[in-house]
Amino acid sequence: MTRHMVVPIYLLACLLLGGASQAGIAANLLLQIMAIPLIGWALWRLAQDGTSAQIRIPLALMGLLIVIALLQLVPLPPAIWTALPGRGSVVEGYRLLGVPLPWLPLTLAPYETLASILWLLPAFATLLAVIVLGAFRGRAIAAVIVAVTLVSVAIGAVQVVGGTSAYIYEKTSFGIAVGFFANGNHYATLMLVCIPFLAAWQTALLKRSRSARNASAIRLLVVAAYAVILVGLLTNASLAGIGLSVPVTLGTWLVFGRQRPQLRRGLAIVAAVATIAALLTIAIGPFGNNLFGEQKKDVELTRQTSFALTWRVAKNYLPIGSGTGSFVPIYRTQEPLSTIGRTYMNHAHNDWLELLLETGIVGIVLAAAFLTWWVSRVRAIWRAEEPDRFAQAAVIATAAIMLHSTVDYPLRTAALSAVFAMCIGLMSGIRPYVRPRRSEQTARHLSL
Repeated sequence: MTRHMVVPIYLLACLLLGGASQAGIAANLLLQIMAIPLIGWALWRLAQDGTSAQIRIPLALMGLLIVIALLQLVPLPPAIWTALPGRGSVVEGYRLLGVPLPWLPLTLAPYETLASILWLLPAFATLLAVIVLGAFRGRAIAAVIVAVTLVSVAIGAVQVVGGTSAYIYEKTSFGIAVGFFANGNHYATLMLVCIPFLAAWQTALLKRSRSARNASAIRLLVVAAYAVILVGLLTNASLAGIGLSVPVTLGTWLVFGRQRPQLRRGLAIVAAVATIAALLTIAIGPFGNNLFGEQKKDVELTRQTSFALTWRVAKNYLPIGSGTGSFVPIYRTQEPLSTIGRTYMNHAHNDWLELLLETGIVGIVLAAAFLTWWVSRVRAIWRAEEPDRFAQAAVIATAAIMLHSTVDYPLRTAALSAVFAMCIGLMSGIRPYVRPRRSEQTARHLSL
């Protein structure tokens, strides 16, 4: 196996095994174990070669994320942690038990914080394998994403018509197509990511084709693949997926299409108007979404309730936060007793709100720094003299994932966090690894 197949193969493993955030513990553990040698290899290369200017910011952001999580595990004396916001109930608990206040870490859920660090290992390994090892080919990555998506659509069709036996996870969205995932919305995110990468893959294949017949066959197969993705989105029935498919498809068309320069500005305006119309239709239309409009059934499990309660609780823990991974225990303590039942809210269904609750201002500042870097890379990618099609596809894919994160938690799965990390690596401008050529030997002359 060549070095260039490392990231595609590991990404394939993540997409097949990492489709659940809480279910599939054994599969996620396997992915974390597989990530360790990749991370070790990348760190060894960094020690040997140092860091280049291209990868310093992504590495710094990743390092800060790890530091923030680790600092939350450092034990603090009672004089310090009792002064932090939101710790009054903990102090009262020790007082009622008659137990002296111990040293405690900043996080209110230390085991969950440690588990969150381990959960990030596949994403870290993927990012390091791209930007440090250069162990990828854009074509191979796109092929993996397209292949897994198309197979997922086929599995999803069987899941819709074949009953519960076709589902991979016991805790899942029964009755809708989920493919290799436990959550239908996360499966929709994969299909959104596939749209621009399929276009980039088509561009690469057409560039390598040697005849008009081959080019026609490639275009026909790509059109068929897009039709399959459309079927997948309809059988999946994720409102966010269907709504975001409009800007993702139109954006992909504008980037990879062959429109005349005179028409591109007008087409961009039309695409923007169509995007706004599609999102508004999903938001205020009679489609049963649980974010907008009046809710009458299972109100405690709607996004309206989750967003409002998470925001209220997050303000109580500012500016430090409650600790990475602490959402579930913190949210449970704030729910009204009348709404507590057999089901519970496992995430805020908004990664940005959950980040604010768990990490406070520090996490939001880190997210703002990442977005600043992301915008700067978008400008650099579009201003490049020779466009990198896979980097452009990564821009569209990351934008779709971040937008979807406002109403769900796709990055809480190993599969999509690895995809996101891979896209960040492609956006950094790193090229695949090239084996150094041996220097030409010069002739030696012996004089007597």
